[in-house]
Amino acid sequence: MTRRQAGNIPEAALPGLHRYCDLIRHWTSRINLVAPSTLDDLWERHVLDSVQLFHVKQDFGDHYADLGSGAGLPGLVIAHLLRSTGRNCQITLVESDLRKATFLRTVNRELTLGITVISDRIERIAPLKATTLTARALAPLMKLCEFSAIHLEKDGTALFPKGASWEKEVSEARQAWQFDLTAHHSITQAQARILEIGRVRHV
Repeated sequence: MTRRQAGNIPEAALPGLHRYCDLIRHWTSRINLVAPSTLDDLWERHVLDSVQLFHVKQDFGDHYADLGSGAGLPGLVIAHLLRSTGRNCQITLVESDLRKATFLRTVNRELTLGITVISDRIERIAPLKATTLTARALAPLMKLCEFSAIHLEKDGTALFPKGASWEKEVSEARQAWQFDLTAHHSITQAQARILEIGRVRHV
């Protein structure tokens, strides 16, 4: 996938994404949404890094869920792209930090996304039965497999962006879990990958 493809954002989605960036900058002065050092590079470092997941798998099925949403990366970005392209699937964002959950709900209202924000720990909520699941900078792949086994539909797909040590994480996770894996090259970091995972089950 090229940088140009990841930046190939539907024109209708651009105003909302720019407004979203404005809200991140405003709220980051009060709560730790993203590292302040990354604000000057917010579009490529965070937004395009999230947009590329949308290009990896444009069919998100009936229920898209993002775990540990934080600032809404990639959850809010993908939700906005889904809505901007006419997808009316159920969208759920899970974030235990109440201040960050409030931010997610604020963006939801401003961009009229019609999503559900759950303010609770991932381990405590009922199975989401998501057809597509994402999580960014949340936990090692071993833990993400555990979450997937609980919250991913049987034939669903999980998308997990991982850094340069992704192969080590895969090796460690396979000690306890079996899963189908496709590793997509990241367009924002040369050594990073987007791990597309399915059929997660215990060894």
